[in-house]
Amino acid sequence: MKALAIAATGMNAQQTNLEVIANNIANVNTTGFKRARAEFSDLLYQVERVAGVPNRANENIVPEGSHIGLGVRTAAVREIHLQGALNSTNNQLDLALTGEGFFQIEGAGGVTHYTRAGSFNTNAEGQIVTVDGYNVQPDIVIPENTVDISINESGQVYVRVADQTEMQEIGQLTLATFSNNAGLKPLGGNLYAETEASGPAVVGVPGDPGFATVRQGYLEQSNVDPVREITELIAAQRGYEMNSKVIQASDQMLATVSNGLR
Repeated sequence: MKALAIAATGMNAQQTNLEVIANNIANVNTTGFKRARAEFSDLLYQVERVAGVPNRANENIVPEGSHIGLGVRTAAVREIHLQGALNSTNNQLDLALTGEGFFQIEGAGGVTHYTRAGSFNTNAEGQIVTVDGYNVQPDIVIPENTVDISINESGQVYVRVADQTEMQEIGQLTLATFSNNAGLKPLGGNLYAETEASGPAVVGVPGDPGFATVRQGYLEQSNVDPVREITELIAAQRGYEMNSKVIQASDQMLATVSNGLR
């Protein structure tokens, strides 16, 4: 009976949907996290009767066919790269982006990764790094005895060292944008990698047309809406239950047939 297999694909799809929602909720407080959405498409159709062919030789055309769907499959898990709310931290190396773009991070092996999480710090050499110790690109070194750091909306980094009154510029942050943010590969640790689907990175200065501006002393929060996720969680649960009911009904029908053959 096809209904058993069809309902099983529906249960598998709702299980995937539930896992995506669970990951969204788990990362509701993750800096720079972007919520994901499971997308589905129908499977192949079994043709019982073809439309548009003569019913018999030289007879009338069949106006409607008979196509029986064979279920559903997961087509994609799409990340929704919408702007998250900004949270004030008053930390001089906490940076948030308002608009399109990603910070560039030098990952393991010198490979460039990308992130929206601007919770930066300095290492023993004074380089600006992520919470996992990866260098922010381009390299910017905070001098010793620095007493004040200022980063403007254009990404220019200024510092004032002890015994000086004037701020001096020591570096310029740049950002990367992509033609298809949804095509980026999530790596974990708030990092993304470029793929063929995302297109090549376009590097520019914050504030230029098409690039975000930098906000010092802020962090971009996750764009997960807890109320929306709970609503979709309930919908996924109901979808799973309905597919389970189809399997139960199919089992009862098969039991009826089996009992009738005894």
